Amino acid sequence: MVIKVFLASSSGSTAIKKKQQDVVGFLEALKVDYTPLDIACNEDNRMWMRQNVPEDKKPANGIPLPPQIFNEESYCGDYDTFFDAKEDNLVYTFLGLPPPPGSKEAEQADKDNIVENGTHAEENLDDTIEGQAEEEEEQEEEELRQLESAPCGQGFEVWRVSPAGFSPSVAHLKGSSSKDSTL
Repeated sequence: MVIKVFLASSSGSTAIKKKQQDVVGFLEALKVDYTPLDIACNEDNRMWMRQNVPEDKKPANGIPLPPQIFNEESYCGDYDTFFDAKEDNLVYTFLGLPPPPGSKEAEQADKDNIVENGTHAEENLDDTIEGQAEEEEEQEEEELRQLESAPCGQGFEVWRVSPAGFSPSVAHLKGSSSKDSTL
């Protein structure tokens, strides 16, 4: 996939120059392969850009200004949409490219959207929580079985409910003769 950035090499507008430099500089920093296409010196580039920017994305006068960004023949957006994607860490999505592993965008995609096995992250989270709850329940049942089968010489705490609240009582202690020693 080739990213095409339509630029004007001889623009008299400092705002356009700054926007072009911002887009190109950021793509270079990300090491994204792109092709700069000059609309000031090449009439074919200018006509292609104007014809391929969607009507709803064109300004009121109908003539889109550079920089305009495409992925092959597919329109990505102008400077403003690029800037929004940059602020949201979604430049690769904006460009229609897969984010590189380990990038903020890849991590965000793993958290928010789809993980490798094709399920949504929320589904995996629900599965994990359900699995943890089942494990905890099994552990509690095993502990209860161990307590029930404990010989009288081994002690354990039993919590009793009284009008004053919860209070611990020791049960099955060897040699204990208090009323709280039996269940």
